[in-house]
Amino acid sequence: MKIAEIVSEIERYAPLHLQESYDNAGYMCGSPENEITGILLAIDITDRVVEEAIGNGCNLIISHHPIIFRGIKSLTPDTFVNRALIKAIRNDITIYAAHTNMDSATNGVSMMMAEKIGLRDCRILLPKEDEDCGLGIYGELENETDPIEFIKTVKKQFQCQAVKHSAICKPAIKRVAVCGGAGAEFIERAIKVGADIYITGDIKHHDWYRAENRIIIADIGHYESEQFTKELFFNILKKKITNFALLYSKCDKNPVFVI
Repeated sequence: MKIAEIVSEIERYAPLHLQESYDNAGYMCGSPENEITGILLAIDITDRVVEEAIGNGCNLIISHHPIIFRGIKSLTPDTFVNRALIKAIRNDITIYAAHTNMDSATNGVSMMMAEKIGLRDCRILLPKEDEDCGLGIYGELENETDPIEFIKTVKKQFQCQAVKHSAICKPAIKRVAVCGGAGAEFIERAIKVGADIYITGDIKHHDWYRAENRIIIADIGHYESEQFTKELFFNILKKKITNFALLYSKCDKNPVFVI
C-alpha cells in the first residue's frame, strides 16, 4: 500500500480546504508514492520522534502540528525542526500534518475533547460558511455539576498538571464549550451560545478579563487539549491497516512542565 492511500483517508476525513489561511497542513517531506512499512502518530515532531520512527520501521509520520510552519531559509542542523527534517529525508521518511483541517473536521479535535468530557447534544461553536463543520464544540452535561468539581474532573481526564481558570461566576455547570489548541478568539462566541464554562488552551493575560463574570474560562494547556488527536488518527486509519504497524509515538510528550 502506498503512503498516498493512507493520506487520502485522512484527507477524506479532514479535507485540506478546511485548513485556516495561516496554516501549512499536508506533506512536509517525503514521497507519497513510497510503499508503507509502518505509521507513527504524533502531536509534534522532533528529531527524537523521527528516531523513534526509524527504530520502529515506520516510514510515515502523521502529526497534528506541522513541523514546517514558517519559511525555512536553510537546512542546517541548528534547530530541532531542521534536525528532524534532515533525519527524515536521509531515512526516506514521509511526514504529513493534519492541523486546522482536523480542527474543523466533522468529529474532529474538539469533538474528541467533548467526548472525553461526556457532552451531549453537541453543536459546532463556530461553523464554517457553507460547510457542515467548523471550530470548537459546545454541548450539555447530563447533570448540572459544581464548577470546582467539574474543573477537577477535567484536570484528571486530560491529565493536566494544572488548570488555570477565571473567577467562578456560575453556581453550576451545565453547558460546556471547548476548543482544542489556542481558542481565546472564541470566548465571546462561547458566551453567546450560553456556555457556563469554556475550555481551551493558551489564554493570554488580557484574555481573562473578557470573561466579565459572564462565563468561566479554563485553560487546560495547548498540548493537553489536543493530545487525543493521536487517538483520532488511529480511529480513522485502523480499518485500513492490515499488514503494517500503526503506532502512537512514545517520545511525543508535552514540552511544558509545572513545578
